[in-house]
Amino acid sequence: MAYTMLHHSAITKKYPEYSLEQSVKNFIREDCQGLRFDKNKAADILKAEESEMDFDGTSIRRNQIPFNMEKDIDRLCLETAVDRFLRSGKKEDAFDVYFCYLEMFVGDYEKTRRMIELLSEFEATGSGLLMKHRDHYSHSVYVFCLGLAIYESNRIYRETYKAYYGIESDPEAAHHYLQYWGLASLFHDIGYPFELPFEQVCSYFEVDGDKRDERPFVAYQALATFVAINERIQAELKEVILDREFSTTDELFAYVLSQKLSDVYGFTESQMLSFLAEKPVKPDKFNHFMDHAYFSATVLFQKLFREMECDLTPAHLDALTAILMHNSLYKFCIAHYKSEGNQPFKAELHPLAYMLMLCDELQCWDRTAYGRNSKKELHPMGCTFDFSDNQIKAIYMYDEREIAKVNRFKDSYIEWLQAPAGKAPGLKAYSGMYIKKNGISGFQEDIERIVDLTEVKLSVETGFSENIHAGSRSYLSDSNFINLYNFAMILNGRWNNEEWKKAKSTGQEEKFLSDDRVIKQFSESFKELSLEYKLSNINQAKAFAKYMNEIGCFYTDKSVDFELVESFNQEELVKIGHLEHQRWLQEHYDMGWVYGTPEKKERDFLRQHQDMIPQLKGPIDISMEAARQNYERLDKEEQDKDKDPMECMLAMLRMFDGLRIYRLN
Repeated sequence: MAYTMLHHSAITKKYPEYSLEQSVKNFIREDCQGLRFDKNKAADILKAEESEMDFDGTSIRRNQIPFNMEKDIDRLCLETAVDRFLRSGKKEDAFDVYFCYLEMFVGDYEKTRRMIELLSEFEATGSGLLMKHRDHYSHSVYVFCLGLAIYESNRIYRETYKAYYGIESDPEAAHHYLQYWGLASLFHDIGYPFELPFEQVCSYFEVDGDKRDERPFVAYQALATFVAINERIQAELKEVILDREFSTTDELFAYVLSQKLSDVYGFTESQMLSFLAEKPVKPDKFNHFMDHAYFSATVLFQKLFREMECDLTPAHLDALTAILMHNSLYKFCIAHYKSEGNQPFKAELHPLAYMLMLCDELQCWDRTAYGRNSKKELHPMGCTFDFSDNQIKAIYMYDEREIAKVNRFKDSYIEWLQAPAGKAPGLKAYSGMYIKKNGISGFQEDIERIVDLTEVKLSVETGFSENIHAGSRSYLSDSNFINLYNFAMILNGRWNNEEWKKAKSTGQEEKFLSDDRVIKQFSESFKELSLEYKLSNINQAKAFAKYMNEIGCFYTDKSVDFELVESFNQEELVKIGHLEHQRWLQEHYDMGWVYGTPEKKERDFLRQHQDMIPQLKGPIDISMEAARQNYERLDKEEQDKDKDPMECMLAMLRMFDGLRIYRLN
């Protein structure tokens, strides 16, 4: 039983053996048993004596469940969030994975939310001005999942990681890897808001055949405070690196990289410091490209250690330097990977950097195209993996509706082979995977020049399938959901709040929610919840777009000629109630809850609830009909709990996102 502190263990859908989905689930569920446990408290709910059982953990309230039970539930939250994301690929579900990781390993989400939300918001609104650009928000979560799957399935890498960090215990190594790999993978692209303006200027002046060195470009100045390390952190660094003092992150990163890599790649600390100091201010020296990785590492350092005052460890510095190297720094300043003397990067040099470079290259499927040229290219919509026998067998799946385009490319390529003249025809990214020399595609060859795959065998193929996300992708409702956390916070705060009920009855919801005192009160109340209940409120807010679609409504910030919705009619509310009850049931079964009628104070400990479906043991996919039948057996007060939150969303959308809801008919 992988969740030793739960009465009922949720079981996610079964996946093909050695697949990405199964490997990730096995890592979180099996490899990470006992994650964040207090070793002085009960570790197995079935074996613990009643006298040994503490109630120091939080559920909907503090001191409601055992401490280690809360930690097991947190891990199950991460498992279900990852499972949900891998099935949908939606950025709204990527949000859940970020949220789980931050709550578990970093701290209060409110302190880090801006840098996470900014990446998604900035890409969605600003990237359409670029010639080439694709999503980096969901991409980072896919990279995170890939890294978990490779660690779980590849014995050689696991042993390399354990030896590098001097960890003997397999569970301890998995816990360590999850924390620091999560930091490196999920945050490796948060510096893109610095690169995007640079690329926007380049795109503005771009002409076919024109060279970048003949156009204006953007550079960054006044970076002294951006890279400065304050005295408190300098003192902490002395505990980690005994023989040196550092005044800037550039100095720190140059030292760490030179200590790890200079013997192999032949650069000096002063050379690396020069590279780092010049990257943001002299992009013309780096082939006229701005390196977002430099900004990602620097922003994350300052956020973690200056703003949040997190404890600093050598593994944190490894995660940060992995981020620093994942883009152009390693390829063109350290290894010169396209040169004859290239030495592919070995895992034993820096396991986190190795994994990040590998997974960042592999993850090129299911990425929203924002750039003007990127939208015209043919990219894989999915990828199936086989991680058996310490290998990575990847089949990148393309939309079968694009076969005619592929066949045209193949015909032109065959003609070119018969009479080569000029540049070979291409169809990015398909041609890079399809065309092979000596049995290896250009896509795979490029990866093999970056990282050493001697002990992690890779094979790459292409295939076709129907649209993987057909029917589950998006709705007419349009919002970047930058305020998803705020929505969840208010949905929770309004429960049993008499002031909210009064404001709602008099149509003063927006005025009520504009009161800073109220928002502060709601925020503090939300922070008191366990991760499970926070996510429940978040998922309730996310479901609103689906509910609007089902009742023939949509929301948008555009001025459109449709009927404005000020309130929902009874028929619409009942339908919303059914849908919300289905979501609530599915969420609870996935989290190991079952039907039962315990006293309310014991409900969270036993994970039984009277509103679940009697006789159904679960876990199971809850049909709409099963949810409707169960909903009808509930009394009105319980039914209203599924309808009322959606009326609250009307006010919140207007207030936070400036959106309005309309009826299609």
